[in-house]
Amino acid sequence: MIKTLNPNQRRLWQRLFGALLMMGLLWQSQSAATEFDYQEVQIDQLQAAMAADELQATQIVRHYYQQIAQHNRRGADLRAVNSLLPLEQALSLAQELDAERDAGEIRGPLHGIPVLLKDNIDTADGLANTAGSLLLKNHYPARDAFLVQRLREAGAIIIGKANLSEWANFRSTASSSGWSSVGGQTKNPFDTTRSTCGSSAGSAAAVSGNLIPLAVGTETDGSLVCPAAITGIVSLKPTVGLVSRSGIIPISHSQDTAGPMARTVRDAVYLMQAMLGPDSTDAASYQQPTDFTQHLQSDGLRGKRIGVVRDFMGYHSQLDARFEAQLEVLREAGAIVVDNVEFVNGRGWGGDEFTVLLHEFKTDMASYLAQHPSLPYRSLDDLIAANTANADTVMPFFGQELFTMAAARTEAQESEYQAAAKRAKEAAGPAGIDATLAAHDLDLLIAPTTAPAWKIDLINGDHYMGSASSAAAVAGYPHITVPMGFVQHLPVGLSFFAGAKTEGLLIEAAYGYEQASKARRAPALMPRQH
Repeated sequence: MIKTLNPNQRRLWQRLFGALLMMGLLWQSQSAATEFDYQEVQIDQLQAAMAADELQATQIVRHYYQQIAQHNRRGADLRAVNSLLPLEQALSLAQELDAERDAGEIRGPLHGIPVLLKDNIDTADGLANTAGSLLLKNHYPARDAFLVQRLREAGAIIIGKANLSEWANFRSTASSSGWSSVGGQTKNPFDTTRSTCGSSAGSAAAVSGNLIPLAVGTETDGSLVCPAAITGIVSLKPTVGLVSRSGIIPISHSQDTAGPMARTVRDAVYLMQAMLGPDSTDAASYQQPTDFTQHLQSDGLRGKRIGVVRDFMGYHSQLDARFEAQLEVLREAGAIVVDNVEFVNGRGWGGDEFTVLLHEFKTDMASYLAQHPSLPYRSLDDLIAANTANADTVMPFFGQELFTMAAARTEAQESEYQAAAKRAKEAAGPAGIDATLAAHDLDLLIAPTTAPAWKIDLINGDHYMGSASSAAAVAGYPHITVPMGFVQHLPVGLSFFAGAKTEGLLIEAAYGYEQASKARRAPALMPRQH
């Protein structure tokens, strides 16, 4: 019959036939998977179910689309996801990976696993890369970011983009973390009246709320570890350069990095491992021969000398009390806890860090825009003008003070910037983390990651109390946060950090602690009214 149709009719019939076929496949997939328990599911469990023919990647994809439909703009109304591939497109990717599995070809732990990306990472699959701003709602990159290429090669199914603090929280001094003009206000799955922190807000909320198994976020200072801690998940901020930054909307080449967000240390390591690889287009990129999964050791704390950084505490008494209780957990797992550690040379990098971020944001943003000639913007000044022209939609709650300060930087300030960058890196790294480790003969440092989630306040902005993120962020060193329990009904995290390229060491400690503490629990996903 199809041969008698004209070309337009034939295409219409083929699309209809394909849709009917897809509906049949979906019905079969869903009916076969109704008994599988996805709540808090781990990657190894999904892989085991697929290996045993209990699940297919198509079924897994379908489940997470349903979860997102149920709780992103309805139900808990998390506003965690900005965009999704058309379901048929995602299922087509899943079918290809199912066929590979049937043929005995398994790419690795991420084979057939759905992943969300923070909405500042380029993909060439028809998903816009917006940085959360309506100014970029029609920004469709022509190439995948390098880390996206690596994830696809590993068999991950990238299904969509997660909400974030607009422009990665570097637009205003009075922002509300997790708010963007594209996605609205991301909400904490444990209490939807409270913040997710930022800027990787949607990535954290989606993973914590079981809307997705894994997500990729990015950090300049705290944007991975803060939302992870506040939503009760794991995140690993790697050494700068371990994961390529090519194809990511930037703030600062000195501090920017992507990183994994997951509900367990093991799953975070699986995701990070899949992203690794040297990238010739990223000047900081380097080859890492280590398979980090080898560091997932249940006795990973045994014999490690761990310093308790007391000068990263004191801003929240209940947080400190929860942290104090973890010291015994560490000791019982074999760690040698060295208390009352303070940074031997103080923490004098804050002002210099701000200078570096402002200066590099202007130049790095211009470089990114130059790589995308279809965009109507070439500079930070162009973005400022567009924000002003569209203020009702992109700036209804707070302004663009950071944009303005960064745009005011000039070439005449280059030497000032270079000096600030050198001082900041030295103060946080060699004279900070490294010197403190050496002074006490330590392997790593710990502190509470950040305070419990504050109330969302679009009038006054964030109520940010303190964090352990800055030293590792400014130095470019790795930092892992793991759930350490709750302050009332709100999760909080324990931070592990050390010198450059010590991810393996930190993974051992973080995994050992996670196995000893088992502090993660799922949110109820019910909106709170107080």
